[in-house]
Amino acid sequence: MMVKEELKKLGIRYTDLDLGMVEILEEMTVKQRERLKANLLKSGLELLDDKKSILIEKIKNVIVEMVHYSDESPKINHSEYISNKLGYDYTYLANIFSEVKGITIQQFIIINKIERVKELMLYDELNLTEISYKLNYSSVAYLSNQFKRITGLSPSFYKQLKGKRSGNLENI
Repeated sequence: MMVKEELKKLGIRYTDLDLGMVEILEEMTVKQRERLKANLLKSGLELLDDKKSILIEKIKNVIVEMVHYSDESPKINHSEYISNKLGYDYTYLANIFSEVKGITIQQFIIINKIERVKELMLYDELNLTEISYKLNYSSVAYLSNQFKRITGLSPSFYKQLKGKRSGNLENI
């Protein structure tokens, strides 16, 4: 909505606006581009106009969608899934991602999976076995080890912290 409003204010005609991507009908002037960039920044949004940044955002969006908003992890490996979704060779995507973000795509996936594990533990009341199955881990032990490596806490200790926080809120 915010982007639509800004485009309208600046008289920029567009055909398609979807998930942070907009297709404009004509070239923007330098002045229009600078005003759009400044106005979006005030709202906490960023205008990405270099191809690498746009591709990185697409990779991140595919991973977030795959980990956080899909009912099941894909049955094919992550590299094939990402490559198929974006229509680029995975090695090319991985090299650009690592160059720009300073971490690998696999590390980014793991970070997102652990965030998803935390969400599921806190809100869905699934046990660790169900969570490991849902997120396509080979075993609960592997999930637990990865969780501890990323967070510094065991899943059971993390869940205990959640219980203490809930208890404190109930006492208020």
